Amino acid sequence: MTRTGLFAERLARHEAELHGIYEELYHDEAGYGRLVESMREFYAKRSAALKELDRKREETPDWYRESRMLGITMYPKLFAGGLKGLTEKLDYLSEQKITYLHLMPLLKMPHPMNDGGYAVEDFRTVDPQIGTNRQLSVLTGKLRERGISLCLDVVMNHTADTHEWAMRAKAGEKEYQDRYQCYDTYDIPSQFEQTMPQVFPATAPGNFTWCGEMKKYVLTTFYPYQWDLNYQNPVVFNEMTANILFLANLGVEIFRIDAVPYIWKELGTSCRNLPQVHRIVRMLRMVLEVVCPAVILKGEVVMAPKELPAYFGTPEHPECHMLYGVSSMVNLWAALATQDTRLLKHQMDVIHSLPDNCYFVNYLRCHDDIGWGLDEEEEKRLMIDPLLHKEYLYRFYEGSFPGSFARGELYNFDPVSRDARSCGTTASLCGIEKGGFEGDRAQVETGIRRDLLMHAACMSLEGFPMLSSGDEIGQVNDYSYKENPDTAQDSRYLHRSPFNWENAALRTVPGTVQQEIWDGLKEMEELRRKEPCFGPGVWVTTWDTLTPKVFAIRRTLEGRELVCLANFSDQHQQAHLPALSGEYRDLFTGESLQPSAVQLAPYQYRWMVKG
Repeated sequence: MTRTGLFAERLARHEAELHGIYEELYHDEAGYGRLVESMREFYAKRSAALKELDRKREETPDWYRESRMLGITMYPKLFAGGLKGLTEKLDYLSEQKITYLHLMPLLKMPHPMNDGGYAVEDFRTVDPQIGTNRQLSVLTGKLRERGISLCLDVVMNHTADTHEWAMRAKAGEKEYQDRYQCYDTYDIPSQFEQTMPQVFPATAPGNFTWCGEMKKYVLTTFYPYQWDLNYQNPVVFNEMTANILFLANLGVEIFRIDAVPYIWKELGTSCRNLPQVHRIVRMLRMVLEVVCPAVILKGEVVMAPKELPAYFGTPEHPECHMLYGVSSMVNLWAALATQDTRLLKHQMDVIHSLPDNCYFVNYLRCHDDIGWGLDEEEEKRLMIDPLLHKEYLYRFYEGSFPGSFARGELYNFDPVSRDARSCGTTASLCGIEKGGFEGDRAQVETGIRRDLLMHAACMSLEGFPMLSSGDEIGQVNDYSYKENPDTAQDSRYLHRSPFNWENAALRTVPGTVQQEIWDGLKEMEELRRKEPCFGPGVWVTTWDTLTPKVFAIRRTLEGRELVCLANFSDQHQQAHLPALSGEYRDLFTGESLQPSAVQLAPYQYRWMVKG
C-alpha cells in the first residue's frame, strides 16, 4: 500500500465520526476541510523512521502496558542544563532501564513568570534557555534508539499573555480576541463567577483579569498571565491540533494533556468536565490515529477515581490512553503518615472496579504538590473527620506535628478553609533529611526503608511506575529557592531543584544513602520487568491482611499468582491472607512463606509468588 493510501485508509476508518463531532461542535464545513488538509500535510512531512514506528505500534497497540515500562520525569535544565546536556546523559537513563521520559514544559515561555513552563508563548519552539528544536529532534532520535519514549506536556487550556495570539488580541485584532474569552464589561464574567470554582483562591483569586490594553476582561482560570483559550472557536481546535502534530513530527510519542477537564467553558456550569471536553479529546485521539498512530495521550485529571472512566472513553470510542494515578499517590502518603492502609485499600478497590480500558501512570512525587483530596465519604464511614485528617497530614509532612519524621512545606495554605497542600521530595518526606541533619544514622536507615517501601507499594499497583528525577538517589529538599525572588513565594520549588550529579556518583559506593536507594529500586525494577504477573492481561485486586497496617495487592495470570505486601507501620506485623493457601516464595529474600501468617519487619515489603 502506498503511503498516501495508508493515510486515506486510516482517515476512512475515522472520518464519519470525526466529521460528525466536528460538525456537532462547530457547524463549520470549511473548518473541517482545513483540519483534514492540515492532517494530510503533517502526515506527508512525517519522517520514514516515525512512520515505521507508527506501523509497529499499530501491530502492538498496548505497548505502553508492558511490564518493561518504567518512567521518569524531570526538568531538562535542572537535570543537565538543557536538551544538549540531557542527550549527553542518556547512559544514566539507560542504566536505570528507563523506557518513558517525561520532560517538564520546555516550549518558549516568558521569564520569570511562567508557572513552571505552563504559560506557553510558542507551542512550536523550544525555549532558548533549554535548547532548540534541532536539539529536541536529535534527542528524540537518540531516545528511540534506546527504546525510550518521550512525553511532553501540551497545555491546551491556555497560553501565556505574551503569546502571539494574546499580543495581537491586546493590539485590538478581533480575530485573535475571539481565540480567548474576552468581555467589555464585567456582566458576563460575574455570571460565570457564580458557578465557576476558583483554582487558586488564595494566590490567584477570581477567574477573570482586566486587560488594560484591550480594555476587556479575559478569562484566566489559573493565573492572570495565563489566558484561557476559547474552544468554541474551531480555529483554536485546528491550530492547537496542528501544534501537537508538529511536535509529534519532532519525535514526541506521548502528550500529557494539561488540565484537560477545564478546556470547554459554558455559562451557568462549573466549566469543568463538560461533555464537550470529551468531544475534543475524542477528536484529538482520532487525528493522532490517522496521522501518527505511534503517539498516545495521557490526561491530567485530578478527580475522584469513580469519575475517571469518562476520560478513557469506551473501547469503541476511546479518548485518553492513560491517566495519572493521582489518588493513588495521595493515599499512599496518607497511609504512611497514619500507619493505616484502609483508605488506600478502599481507593484501590474503586480503581480496580473501573473498566479494563482504564490504565494509569503511578508515581509518588512529581513537579507539583500533594493535594489532600481523599474520599471524604469513606473517611466518615471509618469515623475519620476529613478536615482534621487533612490538617494532620499536611502538618505531619511539614514536620510540625509532634513525632513527625518528615520535612516539607505547605503550599497554598488557606487560613479560612484550613486547606493546604504539601511539598517535598520523597526522601525528605520519608525522614532521610531529618535523620541526616541530626546526624542520626538509625533515623536515616529507617527513612530509606520508608522510601523503598513507598516505591515498592507504588510499583505493585495497576499501571506502570514513574519516578521523579532525584528520587532514585534520595535527593532531599532544596531550600535555596527562597533566595530567588522569582521563586521565593512558590514552595513547589522545594523539590524543583538541580540534579545533584556528585550525589549520583555515590550510587556505586557501598553504604551510602544513594547506593542503598539505587540498588533497592533496581532490584524492584528488574523483578517487575521479568515477572509475568506485572505484564498485560493480569487480574489485579487488593487483598485483606486482617491488619490495617499492611497493604496487599494480588496479581494473577494463567495460574500464576503474585501477592505484594507492604507494612506501613514502624512495628513488626503479621499478615494473614484469608482464602489463600499453599507455599509462596518471596522474590526479594527467597524465603518460603505460608499465607496464613506472613511476618513483616517495620516498613518491610514482600513480593510473594506462587505457581
